[in-house]
Amino acid sequence: MQHKLYSNKDILILGLMLFALFLGAGNMIFPPLMGQAAGTSVGMAVIGFLITGVGLPLLGVMAIAYTGGDLQTLANRVNPIFGIIFTIIMYLAIGPFFGIPRTGTVAFEIGATPFLPESVNPVGWPLFFYTIGFFAITYFLALNPTKLVDRIGKILTPLLLGVIGILVIKSIVTPMGELQKPSEAYANSPFFKGFLEGYLTMDTIAALVFGIVVISAIKDKGVTDKKTITSLCMKAGFIAAIGLTLVYGGLSYLGATSTNVVGAADNGGQILSGSASYLFGSLGTVILALAITFACLTTSVGLVSATSQFFVKVFPSISYKTFVAILSIFSLIVANFGLNQLIAFSLPVLIMIYPLAIVLILLSFYRWKNESYVYSFALLFTGFISFVDGLAIANINITFLQDIFSVLPFYSVGVGWLVPAIIGALIGMAIGNLMPRSKRSESIA
Repeated sequence: MQHKLYSNKDILILGLMLFALFLGAGNMIFPPLMGQAAGTSVGMAVIGFLITGVGLPLLGVMAIAYTGGDLQTLANRVNPIFGIIFTIIMYLAIGPFFGIPRTGTVAFEIGATPFLPESVNPVGWPLFFYTIGFFAITYFLALNPTKLVDRIGKILTPLLLGVIGILVIKSIVTPMGELQKPSEAYANSPFFKGFLEGYLTMDTIAALVFGIVVISAIKDKGVTDKKTITSLCMKAGFIAAIGLTLVYGGLSYLGATSTNVVGAADNGGQILSGSASYLFGSLGTVILALAITFACLTTSVGLVSATSQFFVKVFPSISYKTFVAILSIFSLIVANFGLNQLIAFSLPVLIMIYPLAIVLILLSFYRWKNESYVYSFALLFTGFISFVDGLAIANINITFLQDIFSVLPFYSVGVGWLVPAIIGALIGMAIGNLMPRSKRSESIA
């Protein structure tokens, strides 16, 4: 009888909540910039982007539901020490260091700056006062996570979808211009370039974090059966994936047709602002401000809630409410460093940790004999390559290693870790098959 506790309407609301949690700061600003740079190659670029921006996040939510726990439960398959360290790093990255502050800065840059008088410098006090209000609202909404589904799924998400839909549909009905020639990176390998651009959304990492939010929302309805929870997570994930695919495709098309109107932009925010102004005039600026504000706010609330729940488990002596306050205040401080600085600092870190998250997710759907060997070798090989790649993005070049890695398949397009990950998993599988079956593996088989 448990499955009847969740009606089709409840599943739809759950899916819309997950969609809104994913559709945050990076999701709004990166697809238009990618579309403009890709030009006539936008189709292949979008396909690559959808793999890391939609497909892998969907698998991430399913992996959390399938393992019956959370990110730490999944990471513990390597070993408990790795599990806690990796989980803390992931929560800090998607939470107070990058993800949460970025929601506030993007909301300010696109949702508030256009309305400031030209004589007012937006850097400084305007950003500070705006982020105080933004994170105060985040704090209030995140205090009661049991109401997150109702507040986001029933109210904020339909409004967000409507605003984005108006902007994208208008750009399709009255295109701003022709597709331009792709930039060099997209001309050479549009699929892989789009694949890497999907890292910037941080959605695959977010999926490992948001999975527990979705599971908690399902359990709040009285559902406790693991198979039922997994099924509901999958259905909600597909709803979110459909929504994200439509939004990413639409925003990429908007960016691809914007060059004649906006010119070559430095960031997606400029493309969105210029396009909205051209398509709707002053009304377009208001529409865009609403879209960005609600997208960033919903993501901020979800990240604060999920991160707080995790740290309560690690430090049970500190209350959930206290962690919500700490994360909101810390994110407020970090946000005031500015959007450009946050993006520049986060990219090398994402290049390092994103492949680890991808491999961990993909390995989770099969029960391996002595699984710790499979996970350990696959992640060791992956991490070694991605760590060097991340340093290179930060302009710290280890030339002799890069020269060695250059012979790896796909290394030139930023996915050199793929083959080593497969080789590592095969080595771990071979060693695991030679070793006696561990008690731990027997207990989870």
